[in-house]
Amino acid sequence: MDNFKEKINSNKLVLVDFFANWCGPCKAMHPIIENVTKEMGDSIHVIKIDIDKYESLASLYNVQSVPTFMLIKEGKVIWRQSGTLSQSALLQLIRQHL
Repeated sequence: MDNFKEKINSNKLVLVDFFANWCGPCKAMHPIIENVTKEMGDSIHVIKIDIDKYESLASLYNVQSVPTFMLIKEGKVIWRQSGTLSQSALLQLIRQHL
């Protein structure tokens, strides 16, 4: 988490995944996030944030349910959604904001 601020303030797109280990839908999204990370390569940063470990960060971004996903660029949240997404929908959203 040390470089979280540095990454979200860069001009590279950042996918932030707020999750919890006890969350079933979060577990279902895990392989999708891994596949998206592999497919997008160096064109984006992917940061997974455990809301139980980083409660203050979850609170700062007003995360009230998990999973919650955000796309952040230059410090600004440009897209946000709670709940699961298909891999194709997530990839389409990312590509739309690159």
